[in-house]
Amino acid sequence: MLCIYFTFQSSITLHENTLPSNEQIKTDHVFPTSLLSSRKFDYNNDITSVDQPPPYNSFETQKVIDQPSLYDHDVKEETTSFHPPLEGGKVNEPEIIEGLAKDFDITWGDGRGKFYENGDLLSLSLDKYSGSGFQSKNEYLFAKIDMKIKLISDNSAGTVTTFYLSSNETSHDEIDFEFLGNLSGQPYTIHTNIYCQGRGNREQQFYLWFDPTADFHTYSILWNPRRIVFFVDGMPIRVFENMEAFGVPFPNRQAMRIYSSLWNADDWATQGGRVHTDWSHAPFVASFRNFSAKSCVWSYGSSSCGSDPRPTGFEDAWLMEDLDSSGLGNIRWMQENYMTYNYCNDKWRFHDGLPKECTIRMPTREGQF
Repeated sequence: MLCIYFTFQSSITLHENTLPSNEQIKTDHVFPTSLLSSRKFDYNNDITSVDQPPPYNSFETQKVIDQPSLYDHDVKEETTSFHPPLEGGKVNEPEIIEGLAKDFDITWGDGRGKFYENGDLLSLSLDKYSGSGFQSKNEYLFAKIDMKIKLISDNSAGTVTTFYLSSNETSHDEIDFEFLGNLSGQPYTIHTNIYCQGRGNREQQFYLWFDPTADFHTYSILWNPRRIVFFVDGMPIRVFENMEAFGVPFPNRQAMRIYSSLWNADDWATQGGRVHTDWSHAPFVASFRNFSAKSCVWSYGSSSCGSDPRPTGFEDAWLMEDLDSSGLGNIRWMQENYMTYNYCNDKWRFHDGLPKECTIRMPTREGQF
């Protein structure tokens, strides 16, 4: 069966002055300011600086080592027993069906997730009472997805913004981007993980080499039958090969939706939980735009690409896409300069032996990344 190629594109370019300001978003939510903490952390006095990342302007020349690992934090939503009423109660707003609204539904947050600019821009916000999230209308069994994201500015410590694929089965598959906030001027951490049949424990973490709050940047996941690759602005930062032939599970049997959420995780997200969320900065806002996908859409128990997806032309070449020597070199460079944790190096954690995929040397490759 021919592989049908689907592309969803929300690509109208927005200027910075079209983005909702924090003040605009603040008016959408009412909560008692008396409950918010006014304490601000003094970086020099409150937190020891032995294992702190350098600020962006000095990060280029410094390699980060010996960062603490973060294991399998699988909660993507923050739920609370009370939500303050939205200002003015519920308002009958016109339905937005263009842009990102064609591909995604806001699924939780009591109005804290919103579409702007006729759907071309989507924002998630987090306050003391709740975060927010959205999910794709479609399910996919293999896809190459891109999303431009602008992360929380200023002090984002304690917050987590996610962009990931996940199935709904008990033994679920999942491919994670998680962006862990930090104190003002300190780099965000990209936390990546891969779940296969309900088991994760495949974390790799990196510091970003730019300020992800100053502008939108593109975060991409390639998931085809042969491999999973994570990209930032087109730069591959991690690859996970299909090694089923060696007894390593690979996510290729369960359809997944795309999800995103913004939530509070200050018990672990920033410096191992030593820095907590400063609610005087709330609401915290992350923005999304320009989603695109080359994909095999899953519907009614079958894939639009057939039971044996194979490329039939240039447009669906992503189904066999690989990394060339330049791409593998980029990953090696990323690991040497910006990686802060790699589960394949954690012999203390895996004291009975590293996971099998960490020790397999793939044919024609210099090693497993």
